[in-house]
Order: sequence, then C-alpha cells, then structure tokens
Amino acid sequence: MNTSVRREIERLREEIERHNRLYYVQAAPEISDREFDRLMQRLEQLEKDHPEFASPDSPTQRVGGQPVDGFETVTHRIPMLSLENIFDEQELLQWYDSLKKDLDGQDPECTVEYKIDGVALAVIWEGGRLSRAVTRGDGAAGDDVTSNARVIGGIPLGLHTKTPPPVLEVRGEVLIHNEDFAAFQAAQAERGEEPFRNPRNAAAGALKLLDPSMTRRRKLRFLAHGPGYCEGIGWQTAVEFFDAVRDLGIPVTPGTRTAVGRDSLQRTMAELVEEVPELPFEVDGIVVKVSSFDLRRRLGETSKFPRWARAYKWERYEAETRVRHIAVQVGRTGTLTPVADLEPVVIDGTTVSRASLHNRDELQRLDIRIGDRVLVEKAGRIIPHVLRVNVAARTGQEQPFRFPDRCPECGTAVQRDDDGVFIRCPNPQCPAQLRETLVYFASRSAMDIDGLGEKLVEQLLEAGLVDGIASLYRLKDRRNELLKLDRMGEKSVDRLLAGLEQSKSRPLWRLLAGLNIRHVGENNARILESAFGSLSAIAEQSVEDLAAVDEIGPVIAESVYRFFHSESGRQLIQELEELGLNTGTAPAPVDESDEKPLQGQTVVVTGTLTRMTRDDAKQLIRSLGGKPAGSVSKRTDFVVAGDKAGSKLDRARELGVQVLTEQQFLERIGHPNSTPENDASP
Repeated sequence: MNTSVRREIERLREEIERHNRLYYVQAAPEISDREFDRLMQRLEQLEKDHPEFASPDSPTQRVGGQPVDGFETVTHRIPMLSLENIFDEQELLQWYDSLKKDLDGQDPECTVEYKIDGVALAVIWEGGRLSRAVTRGDGAAGDDVTSNARVIGGIPLGLHTKTPPPVLEVRGEVLIHNEDFAAFQAAQAERGEEPFRNPRNAAAGALKLLDPSMTRRRKLRFLAHGPGYCEGIGWQTAVEFFDAVRDLGIPVTPGTRTAVGRDSLQRTMAELVEEVPELPFEVDGIVVKVSSFDLRRRLGETSKFPRWARAYKWERYEAETRVRHIAVQVGRTGTLTPVADLEPVVIDGTTVSRASLHNRDELQRLDIRIGDRVLVEKAGRIIPHVLRVNVAARTGQEQPFRFPDRCPECGTAVQRDDDGVFIRCPNPQCPAQLRETLVYFASRSAMDIDGLGEKLVEQLLEAGLVDGIASLYRLKDRRNELLKLDRMGEKSVDRLLAGLEQSKSRPLWRLLAGLNIRHVGENNARILESAFGSLSAIAEQSVEDLAAVDEIGPVIAESVYRFFHSESGRQLIQELEELGLNTGTAPAPVDESDEKPLQGQTVVVTGTLTRMTRDDAKQLIRSLGGKPAGSVSKRTDFVVAGDKAGSKLDRARELGVQVLTEQQFLERIGHPNSTPENDASP
C-alpha cells in the first residue's frame, strides 16, 4: 500500500512541477487553474495522510509556512551592482561606440532586454535545492527572504536536472502581472484598504511580509536576467546562460534578443519598444549588455556600475479614463485588432482618445469592458496603451465585448493563426486589407511615396482608380480622373505622379517591405536584399535555402516562399518589373584577385567551440566575406562542428555537406590560433 502511495505522490509532484514549468517558463499551460488546483489538493491530502513521505522539494511547500520573526542580513558573495541609466538613445549609441573603441574596433554582440519595473532578487540553489533568496539591499548585503521566495512563481524548489551544480545563483526581478495586480487592488478596495499605487510597490511590500501565506496572495513571479556566484557551472555568453537556466526550470526575461553593430542595436531596440504594449507586466526601459562574459571581465566595472551594460530608461506617464466603446480594425495582413475608444485624457501634453488592445487574448486577459475605468500609459516612443482595468471602480453597468467571428469589413468568417495569437480575415480581396496595404506601401517605412497618404488612398479606392499595388503606377494614364477627386488640383496631381515615378528607383528592401509579406518588415527586407540581391533570385529559393539565411529562419522563410510561389505574388512581381520598378540585380561577381578567404561562402556553426564562442565565430566568418547561416541546406558550403553538435551535424551528413572541426576551420582561414597547442580565444 505504502509503495503505491509513494508512487502516486511522486507522480503528482512530477506532474505539478511540469505544469509549473509550462506555466511560468514556457507560458504554454496545458490545463486550467481549476484542474491544477485539483492536482495540488490531491497531493496535499496524500502528504497529510502519509507524513513519512514528506519532502522539502514538494510543490506543496509553496503554500507558505509559519510566519518568521524577522529578516537576517546576508552579504552578497558577488556585489549586486546597479546599472547606469541613460535617458537618450543617442547617448546610448555613443556608449556602444565607446565599447567598440575599448575593444579595439570589435563590434560586441549585446543582449537587448526589457527593464522590468520590479524588485531585484538573488536566488541560490545548492545541490539543486533552493537554499536562499536575498534582496539587493545596498548592493553589498541584503535581506534573507527565503521564506517568501518559496511561494514565488517561477522559483523552483528543486532544479529540473539530475546533475545539479554545487552552487547556482541566479539574479532577476520579482514582479506582479498587471491582471493580478488589478485583482489585488480590487480586493484591497473591498476590505476598505488604501490600494497600492503600482505593481512594483506591491511586490516590494510582499517580499518584506513576515507571513509567507500573505505573500503568496499577491501572486509574485520571478524572471531571471543574469548569474551571480556559481560553482561547477559556467557559460561563455548571456545567451547560453538564458538557455541553460530555462532548461533548469527558471523563467527568463521574455523578448530578449541579440544585436551586433550600431544599426542592429537601433533596430532591435525599436522592435522591443513596439512590442511593449503586449507585455503582461510593466517595464520602464531597455537594458543593453555585452553578451560575452570574457568581454565583460575585460571591460570591468566602476565602484557602482558595470562598464559592459547600460539601462535606457524612459519617463512614464499614466492617467485614468473611461472606455466609451471598443471597435475592431482589419490590418493589411488581415489581422483583427480591437481598439478602445476612450474619453479624451491628456498624458504628457498629448490628448489620448484611442488605444490598441492588440488581440483577442489581450482583450480577455485584461477583462476589459465598455464603461470600464482603465489606466492608460504613455512612455518614451511607445504608443499609448491600456495597462490594466480598475476593477474596484466597476458599478455593474459595464458591458462585456464580444469579439466578432466574421470580418467587420467583408463578412468573411475569421480564422485563428496556427500559433494561436492572432485572429485574421483570410479573404485577400477584403477592402480593409487592400486599403491598409496601399497606405503602408506608400509610407516612409516602405516606398516613401510623396503625395500619397491615407485619405487619398481612400479616395482612389472609392473612385475605382486602383485595385492593388501595381495599379498605382498606372495612375499616370488617368490624370483627368485624378483631377476630379476632392482637393486634387494640378499641383497635387503632379506631386503624386512625380512621387510614384521617383519611387520606382527606391532600394529593393523598400519594395520588399511594402509587398505585404507576413513577417517581412524593414529589417528582414534588408537581410533578404543583402542575401539574394533581386526579387527573381529570392523567387528561385526553396524554403530550406531561405531559412538558411542568418536571422531569417523557417517561419519567415515559409511566409516568403508562399508569397513568391502564389499566383497573385508571381503576377504582382511580373507587373512591377514591366512597370519599371527596381526589382534588384544579382550580386556582382567577386574579384578573384581581391577575394577574402570565405568570400561568398555560406557557413553554419554548431555545437560548443573551445577557442571562441559561436557568436565570435559568426563575426569572424562575416569579416572574411562569408555568410553565417542558421540552418543547413544544399547551399551550405561547410559546417563547423564543435562538441555536442546535434541535428545540424546530422543534417549536414545527410546532405553530404562538408563538416570541419574547429581546428580544421581555423587552419582553412589561416587563423593565427590554428595550432592545436594554442588554446587562446581569437
């Protein structure tokens, strides 16, 4: 009997921890909260009936123990330094330039991460078990809040590995999701308490509560952003650290990306800023860090700040207003986006009356209703967005919003994406999609056509003068009809036609960005132009070949391939070529007399290298004229395989692609560190 009970207890513990990892680490829960609670209740009952099977690692130990008398002060084995703040993007780029100068002209790879508006915490596991959690304090010492850390989501009581390191210290932020904070505020109001003003204050207060069961009620979460003191484990880059701790069951800051070079850093920061409104928690900036730990040690630190990192912070402004109505807009790729119509409110000198609610899932997460009082934020370059609903202010008169199951523009039944995030209208002839496509095509982000704005696009469509991108360039034959449009005199028509003619010679990447290919904006359009040079060359590629381009990958590759092999895509490209637009040219042949060692060669690096990081290897390949790729295809010239090379090595062998060891690679390029006895990094 006891054996079967023990097995059931072990099974339940394993199942519950698996669901915890799915929920906190992967953000992909498989069961409802109610089903999870049932599993936990069953485990609690079994452990109560059979105390001989108690374990400090059991997920039931998260429910909160006895109140503590106070908090012990603990010295950090490695100081928890603050980050130096920068409030201007140009100043941040100047800092990056200074890094490059200090590194003898080398462009360091950097991680670009959200700066979470939370509370810093160092969490320590010894032998795989949670042993201590310490607040930042003054950076040299902080409070031992282990009793409260045991009830924080995302802090595993035991690491998800059979071979744990002797000591692992992970540093990160404790935070509260906006929806959980809204519910907590409402509960405070019901109890007649003064509500916390923001999630950060609630999280900071929760860590200092002496009763862990009270801390648990605030639904704190932990997100890792870097290592502290460790024994028996190490990484070469921050990217490797993130991958490793995620595998151990510790969630990391979502959305983190890498950038190499000034332009890449700017583009990556802009991408993160654009996605801020979709985050379920509050951020107050972006953190840029050198990824290589060797370079971090080389750059060093001051008495207060590391020299290898900066925090780009923006001022945040908030205001509360009321939702008057919710409408659904249809975008150029068919995406249905709910938009809140707000009672006008002034935020940072700007009157805000509308805010995107992004998608149906966000609408449901916020539980936003017509008539709700909501907190709206405007920060930095971010478009105003709804942070959370003031649930405590509800009167009962608020009306739930029903997301449409048919396109509001054309009536076509909508479909959910395969990844489950967006709802789309699948009708390519949808008038809203055509309108938004033409507006974007003419915008500064794409073809930058002088004289063609949103209002004129609407007039052209209503008059039947255009029915797609190609028809814009036939407007020169319909001058008399253009003159009949509202506010279109001789000068306006001349300006429009001149703008269209000038746009024909725009760079290829601008045309690619404007073609309405899913996942292809300015950045990916530039990458495709650099890799292939012309639309005809892109059209000749297989999905595999496209995915092999560094930074493209299989999802974008599939989207590009579908466009260029669809009947409508092929027809559009042919029409644009006939109309005289710049559709690119094949790359010029390489001058053999001035050829770099890897000129024009596609190289894939896989596995763990011993003399350099994979990022260093990619940078070296670029400097020698080669193209580092993310996947192996028939067009791959060779693969550099380090230790523990996996599926990419198997794929190379399957395709008959040449495979080199790290040593052979260094010998091929004539690298000074190519001798086997020299283990120094390049």
